[in-house]
Amino acid sequence: MEVTLQPVRWNSRFARMAAATAASMLLAALPAAAQGTFITVSSTTSTEQSGLFRHILPEFTKATGIEARVVALGTGQALDMGRRGDADVVFVHDQVAEERFVAEGYGVKRFEVMYNDFVIVGPKADPAKARGKDVLAGLEAIAAARAPFVSRADKSGTHAAELRYWKAAGIDLARDKGPWYRETGSGMGPTLNTASAMNAYALADRGTWLPFRNRGDLEIVVEGDKRLFNQYGVMLVNPARHAHVKKDAGQKFVDWVISPAGQSAIAAYRINDQQLFFPNAKAGS
Repeated sequence: MEVTLQPVRWNSRFARMAAATAASMLLAALPAAAQGTFITVSSTTSTEQSGLFRHILPEFTKATGIEARVVALGTGQALDMGRRGDADVVFVHDQVAEERFVAEGYGVKRFEVMYNDFVIVGPKADPAKARGKDVLAGLEAIAAARAPFVSRADKSGTHAAELRYWKAAGIDLARDKGPWYRETGSGMGPTLNTASAMNAYALADRGTWLPFRNRGDLEIVVEGDKRLFNQYGVMLVNPARHAHVKKDAGQKFVDWVISPAGQSAIAAYRINDQQLFFPNAKAGS
């Protein structure tokens, strides 16, 4: 007896339900990053240009399934981005401005993450005789010699630090600056490029200086002053002020970067066997 197999005719509604169930099961099996879960982190050019984020963010995504998309700006602009609600997390380096950001209700809480230091770079010949371990004496010498100095002038954390140092050195830029003092209004990398082209002095963070290759005749001339300490902090943008802030995902980034895993990732980042950032998150903070 010959048996003829007939094709199964699926009920279209059943077919749609089965397909939807299969799709949802597949989606659940994918990591969150593949489903489009991401946060926006407004941060500094120093953390981005140093290569730190390229090193640590894949580890964050692997641990949490969340993608962190970084917008690198000067600290002032990064904080303004948070004030507008255009970022979920702010990761910058100007403690006074950061504490004001939280006090004004734009940030939930500030956590210390890591530190490095600032340096003054300049021509190897050091025409201003600025070389040494005293940042204020170095700036006094540069100003007295009217030696070319390039400033970021971009309201960044580095620029804010530079202005504090000039003031502490007794230099009134409103009165004393002239053609010798050049303002780029740009990030650390472009500012260093300008200093290299002009064979000029500049204040830089060590994290950006170490991987910088277009040094020309420049080298570090001032370092080691405790006043050159450079602290970084991280804050969740306040969802009470901007309801669209990704509170849970943003908090996971904050928690991870100050956790032992995040701190270890930061410490492990090196260039030519030199550590660029030193984790110092406070336990239990």
